[in-house]
Amino acid sequence: MIKIFKKIGKYFLVTFIGLFLTVNAFILLSGRLYLYKGIANTYLKGRKGPSIYDKDIFANAQLKATSPQPLREHKKFNTQHIPKDYEAFLEKYDTRAFLVMSKDSLLYEQYWDKHNEETVSNSFSVAKTVVALLIGIAVEEGDIKNLDESVANYLPEFKGGEMESITIRNLLTMSSGLDWSESGADPLSDNAESYYGWGLRSQVTNQKLIHKPGETFRYQSGNSQLLAFIIEAATGEDLTKYAEDKIWSKIGASNDAFWSLDKEGGDEKAFCCMYATARDFLKIGQLLLNEGRVGNEQVIPEWYYAEMIRPANIKMEDGAKNQSYGLHLWTYFGMENPVQYCRGILGQYIITIPKEDLLIIRLGSKRSPKFKIPEHLENDKDYVKENEKEVGHPLGLFQYIALAKMIKSETEFLK
Repeated sequence: MIKIFKKIGKYFLVTFIGLFLTVNAFILLSGRLYLYKGIANTYLKGRKGPSIYDKDIFANAQLKATSPQPLREHKKFNTQHIPKDYEAFLEKYDTRAFLVMSKDSLLYEQYWDKHNEETVSNSFSVAKTVVALLIGIAVEEGDIKNLDESVANYLPEFKGGEMESITIRNLLTMSSGLDWSESGADPLSDNAESYYGWGLRSQVTNQKLIHKPGETFRYQSGNSQLLAFIIEAATGEDLTKYAEDKIWSKIGASNDAFWSLDKEGGDEKAFCCMYATARDFLKIGQLLLNEGRVGNEQVIPEWYYAEMIRPANIKMEDGAKNQSYGLHLWTYFGMENPVQYCRGILGQYIITIPKEDLLIIRLGSKRSPKFKIPEHLENDKDYVKENEKEVGHPLGLFQYIALAKMIKSETEFLK
């Protein structure tokens, strides 16, 4: 018996050493050295991908909370009853924070596990919307002439040849036509390299044009990163400082936020990786819900906000007319009341329903599957009853909206 165990142990040892040498040879020969950091912070930690708590494995720039303002809590704050089926849904998809606000009053706030009011976590692609907001400010202030300028006016790497045909608007509408490989699971994708690597500028400016710009929606994080470099070139400020001055200090953020860098003193990972608390994400949501205003100040140009929420005049990859994406902001017009939302790969959501003055924050470690909304269903309460399918809008979006409406309704009833 001992001999058998020794043989089995020897087999696994030889297999492990062979795999180790093979992986190392591939990494070294391919030049994909970022894979070492990726493997160390995913598979060797029992995960298949990034975490919402990755802040400390990267260098960071800091957005200081220079003008903190407390949130107003409703007099019936956290008195609502959450049905067990919704609790189960939230827990099933590893929800870490769920907040609901209406009429500038916080109605409900709940955290799970070790996440709390002071915890900062990754926004992932929610950060793309922040970058888009900064573009609007730069245009309004005259640092960028207009959205239809060539990116080559700000990025010298794009001067000369067909790359000059790409405009800032093309980047904002995810229709640049570039060859960025977008994947949250493929360790060899551009996304993985940009997340774990240390040469963002070179990576995003060495793309090739493979489709005509301005025609077809292809979601690419590289577009957002290029927008960040345009902001820096146009304003003469680094992205973090510009975001701190133009947004973070304006919205009354209560805590410092952090933006991951590709290396110490390097470039912000603008396509993702802005870390903040749930309450401060809520304040970004308030800025969106109030059409770019904070009090009497129009922080985001009114004309620009109107463009952000309007579906861009482009086609989706299947040839259908785009009805779900504006300027780095998701839109949904299938319900009676329009919804705008930002979302991150692990289920980070800032959801606004303007006509109902409703704002929802959901942070977590897992995003629910997508499903198709059947045409015969007449209202959003019915949508959430459908079977989960791997197409269409995220199921969670409708669950969070339905729960928030329930919380708002119960709050009003409790008055």
